[in-house]
Amino acid sequence: MIVLGIETSCDETSVAVVRDGVDILSNVVSSQVDLHERFGGVVPELASRRHLESILPVLEEALRDAGIKLGDVDGVAVTCGPGLVVALLVGVAAAKAISYILGVPIVGVNHIEGHIYSNILYHRELSPPFMCLVVSGGHTVLCRVIDHGRYEILGRTRDDAAGEAFDKVAKMLGLGYPGGPIIDMLAKNGNPKAVRFPKARMKEGGLDFSFSGIKTAVLRFISSSPGVSREDIAASFQEAVVQALLQNTISGMDMSGDRDLAVAGGVAANSRLREALEDVARRKGWRLFIPPPSLCTDNAAMIAAVGYHKLVRGKSSDIFLSAYPVLPLSNWDESGERGVRIP
Repeated sequence: MIVLGIETSCDETSVAVVRDGVDILSNVVSSQVDLHERFGGVVPELASRRHLESILPVLEEALRDAGIKLGDVDGVAVTCGPGLVVALLVGVAAAKAISYILGVPIVGVNHIEGHIYSNILYHRELSPPFMCLVVSGGHTVLCRVIDHGRYEILGRTRDDAAGEAFDKVAKMLGLGYPGGPIIDMLAKNGNPKAVRFPKARMKEGGLDFSFSGIKTAVLRFISSSPGVSREDIAASFQEAVVQALLQNTISGMDMSGDRDLAVAGGVAANSRLREALEDVARRKGWRLFIPPPSLCTDNAAMIAAVGYHKLVRGKSSDIFLSAYPVLPLSNWDESGERGVRIP
């Protein structure tokens, strides 16, 4: 089965062609970093306009790279949430038009689910059950993948996502956008023990995350300690975030008894996080799965992979599929979003 995937949840316009859920025939991503860099973050209206300009050229390139025609597509999968609603609408509208013209099924995909499946897409030996830590600019979620389409959420962010914290701290330090890769690079020349930034702890002892406090702590430290280098601040901030992610993940793995850990999302490309996870995985005898950087960031191949597994199980959406800025990760058999027939 050939599935066409479309992803426009934030500031990347991406179209991919994936065969049988594992063979990436093409995966084209058009970035908008140049557009949003001067603002220090994504401007939704500008993102939507760029998606409108890019979606057809990116679609044509994806089909050309895959060596197929549009009529060869058996199904269409599209991110329908969560994300920027004005950006999501562009991808959803394009997907519905293609589905209608070709007479093939369409399926709405949760963006977080796409990140989970980036590992299943790349690591063919990985199969449920396993634990997955999704860390990106908009999401921080720790969940068990019990089976295809069956999830148990163990922890999620109460406020900011980890990637958002990286971007905002980078802006405080005058480092530019996107902040994650810049802080990662700068931190290599800094002392991670130079500053003791707080790591949030949930009062009820759960596995949820919180990164708003550390942003405030960094801002106050910068204003009160002008003599400390940006390298040391970046390294200390990064270490605090990594340790918060690591400790909750270890707790989740110990509670569940899982031995396979997958990590996904843009922050999964962070070198310090990878190093820390690899170290604990060796000590505890876990199998660690992290996709290459091209599949960590937003891309349509991961959306097509989810779409394939849904379509072969008879799950599909209808022409009333819409965009949902807030869309909880839910089990396929329990989903009931408006305009979505068990996405």
